Amino acid sequence: MSPSELKYQHELHNPNSFFFSKNTMKFFGDTMKNYGVKSNGDYYELYRKSPVNGNLTNSHYFHKQTYVQSTSL
Repeated sequence: MSPSELKYQHELHNPNSFFFSKNTMKFFGDTMKNYGVKSNGDYYELYRKSPVNGNLTNSHYFHKQTYVQSTSL
């Protein structure tokens, strides 16, 4: 799964989410190029390749069936 595929599935299954919105990404200084995805049990881990505004490096987790976001496992 690529970061773009994860974004598509998340937005498809969770249309009210602002996680990948242009304004949210801009606020944190993020781009899709800065993300990578790992498979982690029942979840996909979306991780940052390099820190963004405020030195943020934390990962986010998305359930493989529902694509609901969780900040930790």
